[in-house]
Amino acid sequence: MSNEEINYFKANISKKSPTILVKLANMARSHDFVKASHPVTFGLPDEQPYGGGYAAIPPVQNQPGVPPAIPNCPAGLEYLTQIDQVLVHQQVELLEGVNKTCLLYAIFGIEINNKYEVKNSLGQRVYFAAEQSDCCSRMFCGPSRPFVITIVDNIGREVIKLLRPLRCSYCFIPCFLQKLEVQAPPGVTIGYVKQNWDACLPKFSILNEREEEVLKITGPCMPCRCCSDVNFELTSLDGTSQVGRIANQWAGLTKELFTDADNFGVHFPMDLDVKIKAVVLGACFLIDYMYYEQSK
Repeated sequence: MSNEEINYFKANISKKSPTILVKLANMARSHDFVKASHPVTFGLPDEQPYGGGYAAIPPVQNQPGVPPAIPNCPAGLEYLTQIDQVLVHQQVELLEGVNKTCLLYAIFGIEINNKYEVKNSLGQRVYFAAEQSDCCSRMFCGPSRPFVITIVDNIGREVIKLLRPLRCSYCFIPCFLQKLEVQAPPGVTIGYVKQNWDACLPKFSILNEREEEVLKITGPCMPCRCCSDVNFELTSLDGTSQVGRIANQWAGLTKELFTDADNFGVHFPMDLDVKIKAVVLGACFLIDYMYYEQSK
């Protein structure tokens, strides 16, 4: 509001209720009401998960306590050192929320940015994840689209960033396969998820920040759900010892038929390096997009 508008406001409108309205005019001058009206949001400066703005962090009904800082542990990952599993729940978008992106989805079949809740075994939310990609990528690339997924903790702090470039996702082409970079905190690379070529099985390698193999992931020949969970086994490098798994969980017939929202259980050793735990969590998102994200 300009000074001229404020002066007009005070001179012509405040006659009816001078005390209250003059106070409002002074608030407008100091921009107090503008600051108070801004919602708490997060997102990259140049990317918008929604057509009209950044994704607001949903309120948390129950949450675990924030653990103290741990040496050599990226900020925000302290809680991962205390657990051996997390649950990843994709949120279902309701069209009655009516924004431009939802209308595009309903009318033209264009995918919308995915959002996920990462919970502990008690169902308490630990992290919230939101995809950031452009409309053209979602329209023309479908599940193969490049994206950035930003993961925040319950106080809104960005703790993990997942970066997926545009690459080939067909198993019969043994070059330029999928690769996901994991950063924690954002800007500091802690590892990668790399797809390995195989004619029959989904296979991936978990790499550290030096791109050295740490663990392997092997999925079933047919990674489709049919009234049961689908397990991607997390194994040692030689494949002889299973140390965990990423399980795509069957959500029930109704939800499976009418949505492409997925639920995953991610299991890893309690004493696994916390950075590698974060990379395994990133592998869960890559697997979701490659095998379970339907192209509308």
